[in-house]
Amino acid sequence: MKIAVIGTGYVGLVTGTCLAETGNIVTCVDINKQKVQMMQQGQLPIYEPGIETLFHRNIIEERLFFTANLAGAIADATIIFLALPTPPGADGDADLSYVLGASKDIALLISSYKVIITKSTVPVGTADKVKAIFRQNTDVAVAVVSNPEFLREGVAVEDFMKPDRIVIGTQDERAKEILTELYAPYVRQGNPIIFMDERSAELTKYAANSFLATKISFMNEIANLCEKLGADVDMVRLGVGADERIGKRFLFPGIGYGGSCFPKDVQALAKSAETNDYDFKILHSVIQVNSLQKNVLINKLNAFFNNDLKGKTFALWGLSFKPETDDIREAPSLTVIGHLLKAGAKVVAYDPEAMNNVKALIGEKIKYADDQYDALIGADALLILTEWSVFRTPDFNRIKKLLAGPVIFDGRNLYSPHKMAGFGFYYNSIGRMAAGPKYAAVAPL
Repeated sequence: MKIAVIGTGYVGLVTGTCLAETGNIVTCVDINKQKVQMMQQGQLPIYEPGIETLFHRNIIEERLFFTANLAGAIADATIIFLALPTPPGADGDADLSYVLGASKDIALLISSYKVIITKSTVPVGTADKVKAIFRQNTDVAVAVVSNPEFLREGVAVEDFMKPDRIVIGTQDERAKEILTELYAPYVRQGNPIIFMDERSAELTKYAANSFLATKISFMNEIANLCEKLGADVDMVRLGVGADERIGKRFLFPGIGYGGSCFPKDVQALAKSAETNDYDFKILHSVIQVNSLQKNVLINKLNAFFNNDLKGKTFALWGLSFKPETDDIREAPSLTVIGHLLKAGAKVVAYDPEAMNNVKALIGEKIKYADDQYDALIGADALLILTEWSVFRTPDFNRIKKLLAGPVIFDGRNLYSPHKMAGFGFYYNSIGRMAAGPKYAAVAPL
């Protein structure tokens, strides 16, 4: 099939590349001509494991193209994906200006039946708005479809190529046939294509992400309670996760969720509920809990250093909101850095992929280390903010020698408190009692 993907951000580029991998001819469109030229030359604008090989292969085999020319891209395309930004507005609602603007541009250009797919995460009722734009601007028949993405950064290629489900919101029978054929190669193992109405599909995406965010925030609350009660959240997590009604995933405590999806989707669903006169109390609590959770390590640092962080140096391992991505949107690391700088502390950070993005955002306000050990030299404490695999089995003797004091605050619970105490560290993590013989009397919060 011939396909156009409008927008080459994270979702658009993964979608276009993976669709080309199964033999479709895909043209990706972006208004940023410099970015288009870069992709035409085989340079990826994002970091995502697994995409590079597919990206280059499909360019070479002339199945994947990039252009700034919208008219040329959609002329022969049967399917047009809208993978455009929907950033939160000042009131928390999703900004649909990019989606609706592109819809109007497309409506003025088409001359034959098209399947218009909103791949962006959009509020309930967006498909109705897109349909209205096409009715107002063209007599050509189109099918407007809601097809939300469920891609996890770091494993997005695997998620697209082997989805656990595909949700399609449409009542157009012709569109159903076309999309059943399009997605057939991806569901050969029997995972379902679920057809529903457009509004239900739009809500499904928000409901899924909001439920996962709720699960994370609930476990973070349990972790905080564990520290008060002297319980171990790891043991609680194992006991709870063994219940198949609950499941093992998304039960790991930490310093809050971030990224491009959970924060804005929870906020947007809460705003949508408010607009429709419904007080979604759980979501308001989730937002509040997550905001507070990003401050947990700062609270621990203040307790340890008697509320005096001025002039001290802190090494940070991890800047991205999760491992295997360079995405720093809503990353807890940014909150931690902001607090440290405000308190007059110095920060030296290392991340395998995200340092350039942080540098582009805050410049030289902090120092950036060449590797994880360089960040430690003379630091008063190490803060672990992202669970990159390279941080999981470090040289603890080397860490101890490089730090000014053997102090680690772990926001991702990478290590055993008992083991760290044995190495002579003061070790403070999430939902577990602080460990370390020298500092055993220090309060955990």
